[in-house]
Amino acid sequence: MGEAKKQDERVRTRNPLQTALSRPSAGAIIATIIAFLVFTWPLWECIGDPQACTANGFLTPRGISNWLEVAAQVGILAAAVTLLMIGGEFDLSVGSMIGAAGMVLALSIAEFGLDPWMAALVAFGFALLIGALNGWLVTRTGLPSFIVTLGMLFLLRGATIGITRLLTDRTQVGGLREYTDGDMFVQFFAGDVIVGEFSISAAVFWWIAVTVVAWWVLTRTTFGNWIFGTGGNATAARNVGVPVRGVKISLFMATAASAALLACIQVFTVASADVLRGEQKELEAIAASVIGGTLLTGGYGSPIGAFFGALMLGMTKVGIPLASIPAEWYFAVLGIVLLVGVLLSNWVRRRGTGVRS
Repeated sequence: MGEAKKQDERVRTRNPLQTALSRPSAGAIIATIIAFLVFTWPLWECIGDPQACTANGFLTPRGISNWLEVAAQVGILAAAVTLLMIGGEFDLSVGSMIGAAGMVLALSIAEFGLDPWMAALVAFGFALLIGALNGWLVTRTGLPSFIVTLGMLFLLRGATIGITRLLTDRTQVGGLREYTDGDMFVQFFAGDVIVGEFSISAAVFWWIAVTVVAWWVLTRTTFGNWIFGTGGNATAARNVGVPVRGVKISLFMATAASAALLACIQVFTVASADVLRGEQKELEAIAASVIGGTLLTGGYGSPIGAFFGALMLGMTKVGIPLASIPAEWYFAVLGIVLLVGVLLSNWVRRRGTGVRS
């Protein structure tokens, strides 16, 4: 044949690198690697002195266990928050939900004498009810979820403080160890797995499990397609038969359930509850999701990206004090790291998708 067959100019070709960078999680993975290298910057000294690798404690078994546990507590929330954000909504009440569900759990055990497993069911039922209420208010009133859940944040926190003071005259409930020691159910939330010199918290395994479930739902089920459709264009999704209202309510309930799960982990681990526990966790979960590539406008994101976003947050929160940064600069440095992480994730996404503006 005379001349080689020309490629159709209407077909866009992409190299493997560009394909990899177009994934929502690509930026978060790169940001996490950079954060790891920043907090382990004397690695080059390990060639001549292996002890230098653990000089600041970041890479010791205890140090790794610490930042994994911190990341897990953010990541459990971030997985569900990511699904909700892909669906086009926010939930600012998850932080208050942690304190409220934790107090429901603790009071059910200490004041009402319920077994831990039954008290956990009550806490989850309470969370699901509030989540459903959030979703119903957003879908029925048409108000922005930002406003609705901000109101619920204050309502939950205030009601938790008031009711706890009314029942116990305190804002904390402690002494749960006598009710939970030796209980096998509690070990699923508060136990540690010993692997060599590492003590891995149960929260880490819950984090992995929740992330896998969220990824599977989003990428392997019809409901996942509904989430993308609802967040991308709710009107178009509704016109093709997607139950947009049901999808949104379900996502709000899932977010509240993730907060209840984290509350159970915290309460059973330290054998106490505090009305202010979970404060600012909603912002950390949203930050992990955004670092993970989730768009604030909805319709785009990945639980895997949120996983790495939470991992970066965990390493940063533990790494800053270990790097001997003065305490008064902690939040400033944390803010800089988060901002750089978000910008890097956004830049990688734009490079991968070919967007320039």
